[in-house]
Amino acid sequence: MSIPARTLEFRHLRCFMALADELHFGRAAQRLAMSQPPLSVAIQQLEASVGARLFERDSKGVRLTPAGEAFRPGALALLDGAEQACALAREVQAGEVGRLRLGFVGSTLHHGLSHWLQAFQARHPRVEVVVVELNSQDQIDALLKDELDLALIHTDRLPPGLTSQPLYAEPFLACLPAAHPAAEAAEITLASLADHPFILFSRKGSPDYHARIIEICRAHGFYPRLQHEGRHWLSVVSLVAQGLGVSIVPAAFARAGIPGVVFKRLTEALEPSAVFAAWRREGDGVLREQFLAAWRIGA
Repeated sequence: MSIPARTLEFRHLRCFMALADELHFGRAAQRLAMSQPPLSVAIQQLEASVGARLFERDSKGVRLTPAGEAFRPGALALLDGAEQACALAREVQAGEVGRLRLGFVGSTLHHGLSHWLQAFQARHPRVEVVVVELNSQDQIDALLKDELDLALIHTDRLPPGLTSQPLYAEPFLACLPAAHPAAEAAEITLASLADHPFILFSRKGSPDYHARIIEICRAHGFYPRLQHEGRHWLSVVSLVAQGLGVSIVPAAFARAGIPGVVFKRLTEALEPSAVFAAWRREGDGVLREQFLAAWRIGA
């Protein structure tokens, strides 16, 4: 016989399980913190919904009918499933369980991102973190398409619907081939690079960052002679290592261990390279906030 689920209530099932365990209306009512008459009504309503008599009641007491015995495992499974669903919902809301899609620019790998990830996973082992390296513009596009939950990018100039907060800033360094004449100098001037071909981050990959480096050079008396562009900073550094030009890059890449390239301090006081966390204004931010909190602890 099919059960009309629309009239089957969980309070009825709880009443059934209490009475099935106790086989005594008084004890079952006490266990449920209710009086006996409402318990009797609930059992009658459940039997009407199921379409079968679940208990025998006579002078000898209360006992399950064969139909009641058959109903009991399913009723218990329904209650257990409901409790598990409620527990999971509470855990997701609390940020104990879930999935965080994280985008990052390459420089963050050399600024402690792996340590940050490990710290977060140690505190939240049941949260799945999916990470993908993308340039800033691709991450912004992915946020707008709801393909990322959190983006680590080099700009805070964002379209409507997105917001950000600063994470950290680091100095720019001159990036030179190891054979460059200034490779042994302790520091160099930015203007000394004016006559060299430049390798820059792609304008398409991060329009704001590209324009900023151009403006830094122009503010110091020259327009960089662009030779190549890379969609990722590691590509820029690798092209410099091949002797194809020079660049100015975030200091984190001095820790990348790429052979054939050297990094030099610049004598000019430049505004540092900043990294921002960006996300959609709308949507659940529990996992995002917990992830950023792990960064603040580890920073």
